[in-house]
Parts: sequence; C-alpha cells; structure tokens
Amino acid sequence: MGPMESGISERRFWKSCALGCLAVPRALRSVVAQDVVPESEPEPLMPEEWIVDIHQHTWYLGRTDAELLRHQKVMGVWKTILLPAGRSVIRESTHSGQSNGLDATVNGNRNAYELACQHPDHFVFFANEIPGLPDTRRVLEHWLRLGAVGIGEQKFNIAVDSPAMREIYAIAREFSVPVLMHFQQGAYNHDLLKFHHVLEEFHDVHFIGHAQTWWGNIDKNHDQKILYPPGPVVLGGVTDELLRNHGNLFADHSAGSGLNALLRDPDHTREFLHRHQDQLLFGSDCPDKLGAGPSCHGTQILKTIRQFSPSPIITGKILSSNARRLFRI
Repeated sequence: MGPMESGISERRFWKSCALGCLAVPRALRSVVAQDVVPESEPEPLMPEEWIVDIHQHTWYLGRTDAELLRHQKVMGVWKTILLPAGRSVIRESTHSGQSNGLDATVNGNRNAYELACQHPDHFVFFANEIPGLPDTRRVLEHWLRLGAVGIGEQKFNIAVDSPAMREIYAIAREFSVPVLMHFQQGAYNHDLLKFHHVLEEFHDVHFIGHAQTWWGNIDKNHDQKILYPPGPVVLGGVTDELLRNHGNLFADHSAGSGLNALLRDPDHTREFLHRHQDQLLFGSDCPDKLGAGPSCHGTQILKTIRQFSPSPIITGKILSSNARRLFRI
C-alpha cells in the first residue's frame, strides 16, 4: 500500500525515508534484531557465487521478514529482489478479491521497501499495483522514485494487451525498469499467444516471463490446460520462440513451474540453457522457512541449473551476471 493508505501523510513518510532509508520503523528493527544472529564477515565470493534471486516475497504464506532473511542466507543468495503485492481490492482483476496478495498473502510495497532499507546489502525491491485503478500510475511512480528496480510481479486476471496493462508497460518504459509477468492460463495475464505484439510495441522495455503457462510452452505440443506438463519437450514452443525472437525478453526459472521445466527433459534443458544463456534468470519463489531440503524450490532449482548447465560461464550468467546487468546491481 502507499503511504496515504497506511494512515500517515505522504510528507511525513518521505521524511522518514530520507537519507537512503535510514529511518526504518522500530517494530521492524526489533523483529530483525531479535531473530537474526549477526554473522562474521564472509569470504570474498567468486563470480558464480554472487547469486541473485530475482523472485521472492515478504510474508509469503505468513513467513516473517526475519525468517525470509535466514532462508536466503541458508540458500547462499547474495542479493534478493522482493516482489510486493498490489493493494487489496474487490475487482475482476483480483478475482473479486480472492487473489489479493498475489494469491499467497504476500505483503505490499511498503513492507518490501522497508526490508530493503533495513538490509540494503541483501535486498532490493520492485514496485507493484493492480492495473487499471484510478491511481495505479501515481502509486507505481511513488515507489519507483524511491528506488524500485522493476514492476511486478504482475499477477492479475487481465489480458496482456489490454489498455490497463499497456499503462504498466508505458510506466516501465519511462523509468527504464523491467516488468515481471505471471502467465497462468485461465487465471492471470491472458493470452501468452498475443504477447509477441506487446514485445514488439514495447521493444525498449525489458520483460520477464514466469509461471505455469510460460514454462509449459517451451514445448511445441503443449496442452494449455496442463499447468505442470511431464515428459520430453518438442522444440518450437511459444516460449522458446519468444526468447529467440525478442532480445528484450528474459525468463525467470522460479517456483514449481520453473523447476518442472528444468527436470522434465534433461537433454532439452542442457540445450535450452545454452541457447538462451543471456536471457535466463534464477528465482526461488518458495514460501518455506528453511532455505534447504526438498521443500525449498530455490535450493532444488540451484542444484538443477548447476547440474545441467553446459559450462561454469553459463551457470554464472544464469545465477548472477544476467540479473546484475538487467537490474544494474
């Protein structure tokens, strides 16, 4: 939510955030101070080890900020991008409120911003808002001016080429930031098959594809009703072609959908990682509290990318340098 919705004036909020977020709320400071044990100075990292996780959320299914910080440290992540939710509203785009909080009880802009302020060495943040609200532009511009490095995750029940989404892309163009899109057939960002028109019209905006329908369509014969398709991949899928034809497009290997795409056909995975090595990004998008083990998608995705990557150079691009270049971090 924006500062006006939180019950404080915009002037007071901006004053509290001056000088690089030095004034973080006392409650947040106390939670982190109680639950996180300071660590000794780490050894210098090799380039491949500067892992950037481009897809995490605050209060994901109730996970606290302190638990998220521990999760990312255990997973070995150097820098994490926090993706907030938009406001909670009853609209068709939120399935009449059922998918508020990105359908995962995710917190909004202010929480992501404050956590990034409290831990600037670990977190940066995106801005987000529901497309088509009267003040969508005002809210996004507010957080982008405070340092947000992108817009998203855009996960709303709306067509990808609608006027409301075009406003989102136009704002991204004005601020030179990427937009992260959640493609899920029948639920969010309809229709992937029309997305090439967006990529052509907004050729100077970087987009990041993510989620079930995005990753299912690496297969030319993908059944759009299946969200987690198994088995061998037939070359020529929509996602593969979009990446091949549009240099302003990136792919987010996160969540169960990204992991499934990596595991379903190892031979295809090796070729895919090689073919699109400059456009692939690592993300976790996992709500667990451990940061390790089979329940942590992020850990499994890291393991699988390292296993199937054709070379250490390509591994370093996917886990680190592509994201650092895209987000200028």
